[in-house]
Amino acid sequence: MSPPNRFDKTQQWRRIFYSLRTSILIWYVLLLTCSAFLSTLVIRQVLLARLEARHATSLLQEVKEFRVLANGKDPNTGKPFQHNLKALFKVFLNRNIPDDDEFLIAIIEGEIDRSSPRALPEPLKQNSELIQYFGKLTQPEQGARETAVGTILYRAAPIIRDETHGVFVVAQLTAGERQEVNEAMAVIIQVKIFVIIGAAILAWLVAGRTLTPLHLLTETARSIRESDLTRRIPVKGSDEVAELATTFNEMLDRLQAAFSSQRNFINDASHELRTPITIIRGHLELMGDDPQEREETVALVTDELDRMSRFVDDLLLLAKAEQPNFLKLERLDLTTLVAEIYSKAIALSTDRHWQIDRHSPGTIIADRQRLTQAMINLAQNATQHTTTGDTIALGCMQRHNWVRLWVRDTGEGISLADQQRIFERFARTTKSQRRSEGAGLGLAIVRAIAQAHGGKIELSSRPHHGSTFTIVLPIEPTSEIISHE
Repeated sequence: MSPPNRFDKTQQWRRIFYSLRTSILIWYVLLLTCSAFLSTLVIRQVLLARLEARHATSLLQEVKEFRVLANGKDPNTGKPFQHNLKALFKVFLNRNIPDDDEFLIAIIEGEIDRSSPRALPEPLKQNSELIQYFGKLTQPEQGARETAVGTILYRAAPIIRDETHGVFVVAQLTAGERQEVNEAMAVIIQVKIFVIIGAAILAWLVAGRTLTPLHLLTETARSIRESDLTRRIPVKGSDEVAELATTFNEMLDRLQAAFSSQRNFINDASHELRTPITIIRGHLELMGDDPQEREETVALVTDELDRMSRFVDDLLLLAKAEQPNFLKLERLDLTTLVAEIYSKAIALSTDRHWQIDRHSPGTIIADRQRLTQAMINLAQNATQHTTTGDTIALGCMQRHNWVRLWVRDTGEGISLADQQRIFERFARTTKSQRRSEGAGLGLAIVRAIAQAHGGKIELSSRPHHGSTFTIVLPIEPTSEIISHE
């Protein structure tokens, strides 16, 4: 039992890893991580840039103050610092307290005279390479040097009094404040890591809640069987997932209707085929040696076989009506078309009064054979619901962009209940008179032909007042019908 359990667990973990929920979480965490990484870099660079700007401003301010004092008077004596360079440096360094990691250095003739604070880092001590460099400067200079203790920013202002060469230097060590920035960044990174973890957990929960309708959809799809299409997904909200659930439910409605129609079709078709087969078998089993009886049996069997053949042909026609190449379109003259249909229809029954109501001139793009077949079906239907002497009339009328072709009779009419279902396959009216009326596919074929042309079939009828069947077609077919043709 252990191998199947292990396999099931492996499959379960694999489904979790490759699930949409996991994909959403992975992308979400990746986006958060990239955003956190980039924002941390930007924050660090901004802080370092501001740090450098503050240091540069501080160094410049110290040099400006030194120059102001150098051009002024000694506050102790009230005399200008014209000859006493040592006094100038002493007064300035005593009066100015440097910031953290800032050093004020007075250099006279290449040697450090004094500094504030007194303790200097190794790169700024007496006889160091940097101090020797500063002592030789004759022009103001600013810059940065990389040393063993980190980057040193500096600003140097040479000054000469009575041939005594001095240099005032303001130096700033940046390593300490850079370390503070890095420590702050480390704290920010730690905080962001916890935020990303918390956001990932929250995203996992939210994604699970959001994708619940999808799981219901999957479970519903798996549970659907041909024998049970009644299950539906509950729709909540109006977001994309709710729209998907609504679309899926609508698809199930169409599938349920299609399966129901298919079952009804199979039941009706089997019934229609079973009846003539039963009749044929019964007569063949009872057929004796009498020649007249044999002749009658053969005639009956032939009639039933013809009926079955017509039934199969009708079924094939209904199936072809849904195919793109069902129609062969051509431009037809309406007057000629109605005359041709009338000449064929009057042969259906000689004891009915046939007439043409009206026919307006014009043309239509349609399939001559299919349209004639539809009108003949309507005429045949009219003969089955009228009696001797009743009127059956044909007509056509063009109005705007539509053509109306109709068959009108003065027969028994059709009840309202039958009008709701008369165009369905295998439908018969409750007052069908003879089994020879067919399998109930004639009007379904008419509707299929009308719809194939982009039109429709209309019915106007009252019991005992006759019926009018009207085929409504567009004069010009749609581009979709033309492309299919």
